[in-house]
Amino acid sequence: VQLQASGGGLVQAGGSLRLSCAASGRTFSGYAMGWFRQAPGKEREFVAAISGSGGRTPYADSVKGRFTISRDNAKNTVYLQMNNLKPEDTAVYYCAAKNGLYGRDYVAYNYWGQGTLVTVSS
Repeated sequence: VQLQASGGGLVQAGGSLRLSCAASGRTFSGYAMGWFRQAPGKEREFVAAISGSGGRTPYADSVKGRFTISRDNAKNTVYLQMNNLKPEDTAVYYCAAKNGLYGRDYVAYNYWGQGTLVTVSS
């Protein structure tokens, strides 16, 4: 499966952005999807994931209550709605897909998008 992330940009603290990740292929609902991020000089970290059906949506503690992951299997797209953004949310955001159950470990994900930069100014 090929993934194309979009929607990043520059936003002031307290603002919102919605990231999208479009996937190729006809079996999108069979993949768990995840969003990860990597800030300069830091390791890639888990942000949120969603099961194939959309029924399970774990979040990192740092974004819980501010970010919402969702998916539209008819459109082969997963979204990350980010509200009340903080400067520490600044990072390159990656979407990823994996067979089987959703997870928080990035090494378990088989397919990756190219990343989209989110910059939050204070």
